[in-house]
Parts: sequence; structure tokens; C-alpha cells
Amino acid sequence: MSYKIKYAFLIFTISVVSFNTSYAQKESPEEVREFLVSSLIKIGDPVLTALSKNELKVKMPVEKSPGAWDDRKHVTYLEAFGRLLSGMAPWLELGPDTTKEGKLRAKYIKMAQVCVANATNPESPDFMNFNNDKQPLVDAAFLAQALIRAPKQLWEPLDEKTKENVLTAFKSTRVIKPYYSNWLLFSGMIEAALLKFDAGADMMRLDYPLNKHKEWYLGDGMYGDGPDFHWDYYNSFVIQPMILDILNVVIEKDKHYKRDFDTALNRAKRYAAIQERLISPDGTYPPIGRSLAYRFGAFQLLSQVALWNQLPKNVAPAQVRSAFYTMIHNQINAPGTFDKKGWLQIGLYGHQPNIGEGYISTGSLYLCSEAFLVLGLPANDVFWTDAYKPWTQKKIWSGENIPIDHAIKN
Repeated sequence: MSYKIKYAFLIFTISVVSFNTSYAQKESPEEVREFLVSSLIKIGDPVLTALSKNELKVKMPVEKSPGAWDDRKHVTYLEAFGRLLSGMAPWLELGPDTTKEGKLRAKYIKMAQVCVANATNPESPDFMNFNNDKQPLVDAAFLAQALIRAPKQLWEPLDEKTKENVLTAFKSTRVIKPYYSNWLLFSGMIEAALLKFDAGADMMRLDYPLNKHKEWYLGDGMYGDGPDFHWDYYNSFVIQPMILDILNVVIEKDKHYKRDFDTALNRAKRYAAIQERLISPDGTYPPIGRSLAYRFGAFQLLSQVALWNQLPKNVAPAQVRSAFYTMIHNQINAPGTFDKKGWLQIGLYGHQPNIGEGYISTGSLYLCSEAFLVLGLPANDVFWTDAYKPWTQKKIWSGENIPIDHAIKN
């Protein structure tokens, strides 16, 4: 390669990198929200459209990692639906209105309601597996979490027969024994839904995971995955969001859990601060631990804390918005993220099948939707109206002063 070609390539590379780290500043807050809504729809529409027509099992491809444990077809469909709906739920819960976005929500609210009916109707072609093998416990829990997060749009409008089918499906998961790890929370989340919807919760199954995670707390905002520390994103994929959502349901019924909720929220705020600091100036983050194919779903906890208006005092809503926009923009536009028909493909950045563990298949990937919880904040919230603000790493690697980081004691 000649010197001139090398020089031209270098200039091109620099210009591309510069573009990739600056577009968050160029877009208005309104444009950022529009982009994130369109990204969520791009991810979710193939799943919801197919399932609403009872065609998910026919139309959804089942890509597996090279080391797949089995063909995954008995579990992948509930994975796709439960995980997707859990992430979409806060946005749907805003309800329909006369705006362009509100009309779009109306469409997907109705579609999601039909999907819930089809997924839980034993006579439906797309009736899902809730109790064969262990994996359905996981994704029934994500479906339960979706209904908890959006009761006005995803639960209350359902007809009585569909509600009965949903509750029957949830109770059928009780035959599955969870692993001694974050899996305990899946049982707890399902029981929390049964408690919320007055369907006869088993309080032992609900209390046990909460008590074990008290024991498994390691300090400074981090829980073990079971008794041991795992350097991965499971505190955000599962552990802390589910602890918060379970406790948020329980305190409606029993105020004695309020202290536990406050403690869990304080820990979540600390972990959210850590997550915000993990996002590099160009919107990347450390590829550490398992389940990296869940992509930006790794930042569910930060998104949930922002949704609840509980960000730490040194983390401004606008800097989280700007970081999320850059991160999601980079990953969702990577070539190979979607196949030709719009279904997600295995990978962290684009199509990288080898990154998937044996339990990963197409349905698993829809956990990425959890990053979009912040869309549950209305468009007039400061999260969406404040001007662009650089996030922590963007500031520090630009030479700005930043606040000192501190551990928490509990």
C-alpha cells in the first residue's frame, strides 16, 4: 500500500471515528427519542406482527450458536416474546394519544394484547411452552415482568379467558426447579405477578429469592450470581431489575417490605452510576462475561433507574440519554445485526455467531429491548427535553473535571 493510500485511509478512519462519537451532539433531544422509538419498533415488529397472526413459529428463524445445547425450538419463541415485551412495556404503558408516537403506541398495544392471548391459549398454533425443560421459567418471568410494568395496557384490557390462560401458564412453571443462582428471581417474579393480579401467590417462592439475594449481596452495589461473584452483566440483565420490580409489587400489599425496597434501590442507584461510567466516549463498553449477545440489554438497570427518576445526583438524565443514543446507534446499525427479513442475529456488534453460548438462539437476543425502558418517560420529561450533555467518560477523556467516585456502605 502506497504512502498516499495509507494516509488517505488514516484520514478516512479518523473522520469515521469522529462522526461516530459526535452525532449525539448533532441530534436534537426530540430526534433522539424518535430514533430510539424507531429502533425499538425495528427490533420488535417482526415478533409482534408474526405472533399476532399466530405465525411466529412459522416465520421466526431459529439461529443457534455453534455450541448450541439442542435445537432450541422448544424454548426460543417464549424467549423472544417475553423478553421483547418486558422491554417495551413501559413505553406501551404511556397509552395511546393523538401524536404520531401515540398512534404508533396504540397499534402496538393492541398487537401486544393479541400476542398475549395467542401465546397463552392452548388451542393457538403459537401457544408457548411454559413448563417443558428449565428455560421456560426464565421467559415466563420476563412475560410476568412485562405485565407488571404495564398493567393498564397489557393486563387490565384482557378478556377474562385470556387472563385465566395467562395465570394458568404462570402457575404451570412451578414444576420447574430453579438453579441456585439468579434463577431464583424468575420464580419470584412470576409469583409477584400472581400476587399483583390476586391469583394466589406462593409467598415462599417470592420471599426465598429476596432473602437469598440479601445474603448474596457483595457490597458497593453488586450482588453475586448465587454465592459467588461473576464479572458479567447479570446484575443488570436480571438481578437488580427483578429485585426492584418484585419489591415494588410486594410493598403494595405489605408495607413491611419498604425498608428492603429502599435498600435495593440505593444499591441500584450505585450500580447505575457504575454502568454509566462503563460507557466509553464512542459508546462502546467492556465485553466481559457471558450473554454478550444480549447487546445493549446489558444496561437495563441504568435504563430502569432513569425511568424511575432515581439517577444518582452526579448523573444527569441528558448524559444517560446521550450515552444510550450513541451506544444503541452504533450497535443497531452494525452490518449483520438483522437478517434480510428483520430478525435479530447473534452477535454483540453485527453478526458474530461464535459469541453465543449453548443456550443462545434467536429468541434470546430480544433481551436487548430492555435498554429501551427509558421510553416509558413521557416526551416532555427532562430526560427527553434537556440539551445534549456528555457522559462521564466523554467528559474525562476530553480533559474535563468530573466528580470523585465513591463506594457505598450497604
